[in-house]
Amino acid sequence: MSAAADTVTTAGGVPAGGVPATGALGTVRHLVAHEVRLLASIARWVARRPHGIGRGRAFSYGRGQGAMMFGFGFVSVLESVCMAVLLRNHPAVHRVVFALDVYTLLLIVGMHAASVTRPHVLDDTGDEAVLRIRRAAHVDVRVPLAAIASVRRELVTTHEKRDGRLDLAIGAQTTITLELSSPVRHFTFLGRPKDVTTIRFHADEPEALVREIRTAPEPVQELT
Repeated sequence: MSAAADTVTTAGGVPAGGVPATGALGTVRHLVAHEVRLLASIARWVARRPHGIGRGRAFSYGRGQGAMMFGFGFVSVLESVCMAVLLRNHPAVHRVVFALDVYTLLLIVGMHAASVTRPHVLDDTGDEAVLRIRRAAHVDVRVPLAAIASVRRELVTTHEKRDGRLDLAIGAQTTITLELSSPVRHFTFLGRPKDVTTIRFHADEPEALVREIRTAPEPVQELT
């Protein structure tokens, strides 16, 4: 993933030293904020307090990655045990490696917790009906229903990069495709703005979400 930092230029317009301090600090700020959200999601998961639902209706998407995240956690624990054996004669090094292993495991749990506590939200109770599409703690796109030209259930397992399209796969698949009549701004992991007119994302119950979008107060036409 590429950094979203600007390049410092001299008076003559020549790059001077690559990424500026402000860009580097911005990248670090985004990374730290993301990890804080992951750790906070663990507390929300334990307390059963989902994030950002309000008066809207929540639609989960994390069920498809539960087994994969469990696998990552198991590998992390196994690696920690192996390193404990290999470094048993180097206690200082082992303490550092063990701390990193524990933190890695927390981030893995946080990823799954964020997927559980930050579901998609369809909110048509306010002045503007909005579909909030999310993926864990790093994607949160608000799509006005008035901007949706069409919605359909569509299983896609290959996602090539293309300008104007946002793919939010879970378990390497998306199950819903939105076509927008006007672009919606999305910010990448490191804060770079990107305008999208097509969004493909996953929901555990895509039929229910598609039906709710189509019957929401803002009319949405089916793509033919």
